[in-house]
Amino acid sequence: MEKVISTENRPIKMWLNDIEEGTLSQAKNLANLPFIYKHVALMPDAHHGYGMPIGGVLATKDVIIPNAVGVDIGCGMCAVKTNIVDIDSHNLKAIMSKIRRSIPLGFNQHKEKQDDSLMPEYTDLPTVVSRFYDKAAHQLGTLGGGNHFIEIQRGSDNVIWIMVHSGSRNLGKQVAEYYNKLAKKLNKKWCSEVPEAWDLAFFPISTKEARDYFNEMKYCTQYAFANRKLMINRICESIKSVLGDDIIFEEPINIAHNYAAFEKHFGEDVIVHRKGATRANSGEFGIIPGSQGTNSYIVEGLGNDDSFRSCSHGAGRKLGRRRAVRELDLDTEIKRLNDKGIIHALRGKNDLEEATGAYKDIHEVMNNQTDLVKILVELEPLAVIKG
Repeated sequence: MEKVISTENRPIKMWLNDIEEGTLSQAKNLANLPFIYKHVALMPDAHHGYGMPIGGVLATKDVIIPNAVGVDIGCGMCAVKTNIVDIDSHNLKAIMSKIRRSIPLGFNQHKEKQDDSLMPEYTDLPTVVSRFYDKAAHQLGTLGGGNHFIEIQRGSDNVIWIMVHSGSRNLGKQVAEYYNKLAKKLNKKWCSEVPEAWDLAFFPISTKEARDYFNEMKYCTQYAFANRKLMINRICESIKSVLGDDIIFEEPINIAHNYAAFEKHFGEDVIVHRKGATRANSGEFGIIPGSQGTNSYIVEGLGNDDSFRSCSHGAGRKLGRRRAVRELDLDTEIKRLNDKGIIHALRGKNDLEEATGAYKDIHEVMNNQTDLVKILVELEPLAVIKG
């Protein structure tokens, strides 16, 4: 439920019980920006990021901030409901093996460029997309690394679901870094009143640079969806090759959680930046994944205005990657997954970056946003592939 910090120029409204010092410091920076609209909103999974907390929502007037979107532009989720009512471990392992052969993981990409018809329409986009288009075509339909995953899950609706979490791969990173660097250069030239140390360089929306960034960001968001869609298609093919052609797959639910968009809030046209946050308009479907080994959720938005009609994008980290590797016990984390019978991706010490213990309790996260979303389906993991 919402709590308010009122010590800064604008309020900070947050849906979490405690907040780490670095995250709060970044939220205070946001609350003191000269162009912020209304307030800062922190979702229950909020944690420290670059410039802006992950799990943060910021609305601005006439300004766009590349670092308030982040480096994995368009990163998000796809979930697909099937008509499969049960699946045994033998078939599950066979399916996961086929998925691994058809979808490159981590830094890997396809040896061959994927068909241009699978890419978003390409029309005279400036600078970065045109430069990295061919590489992006090789990476289309690939998972990437970090917290990206493929899961097969059993729903509380008694059928099997597929879930994919991935983004815009190297393309989004290149766009984000190019425009953040350009914004820093221009802000210095303009003698911006926003301190450079805050890492929140911006473009006035009336500038060519802002229009270029917005167009390339939009393309990356479309590319990220195309990437997830192609993976979903190949996962469905893998399932059919094991279980038969009579399997039915419903249309994917798709959401992005790293992007900026023109929206109307409190009667004003503003630019909403969601960095690790999911739009949750009234009646809108959403996806909130847990960590490896914990439950995920299909939700319906409640359209809460105070959150700029948003909700969390997941469980949220409680340990940074290095700290997780340093502090978590590998045998304990493996046992936690094995005891649930989950086919998982935890093998060595470095995999602890994405262990269950590195993340917040998803049940607490969901309890903290009952005024933002309602749960439609709870999804229990059966098998996990991590990037």
